Amino acid sequence: MTPNDTENAARAYEPEAAEGAPASAPNADAIAALEAEKLDLKDKLLRTLADMENLRRRTEREVTDARTYAVTNFARDMLNAADNIRRALESVPADARAAAEGPLKALVDGIELTERDLLKTLERHGVKRVEPQGQRFDPNLHQAMFEVPNPDVTSGTVVQVVQSGYVIGDRVLRPALVGVAKGGPKAEAKPAEG
Repeated sequence: MTPNDTENAARAYEPEAAEGAPASAPNADAIAALEAEKLDLKDKLLRTLADMENLRRRTEREVTDARTYAVTNFARDMLNAADNIRRALESVPADARAAAEGPLKALVDGIELTERDLLKTLERHGVKRVEPQGQRFDPNLHQAMFEVPNPDVTSGTVVQVVQSGYVIGDRVLRPALVGVAKGGPKAEAKPAEG
């Protein structure tokens, strides 16, 4: 091989130089391609980080909800026992309860104690009784069973509670069954807050 052959071989590996293009063009194209790839990878990384943060928040919320609402089915079943205890207490007339002595008084006191203990236990697990007597009817918390004509009470006010309602956390476990007043003065519209 002669010295000219090595020069010709070296020129063969420089096609841009042979065509008359500047020598920095391949580097600029390569840099632009790498910059585009870098931006694409950065975008994918940021999206993945955002997805992971959203997943963490969603999982945290689901765990919190699971803790709060895990006892829902059990609590719903226990409401029947609470209702039966209440019915047992209401079956004893008020005058008989006031005049009760001895074993009857002990029985009534025991049933009242059992009811308080059951309600306290339910509250410890996030289940609260809804007592809507005298409140404005709220279809999210109450179920209207009948209307009571009463011109003295504002229309839409709960005047009779047939069955207590219960909530667990911010969800309704069982709506209160109520009688609602009708025929009274209309409820005043609340001013819009802004």
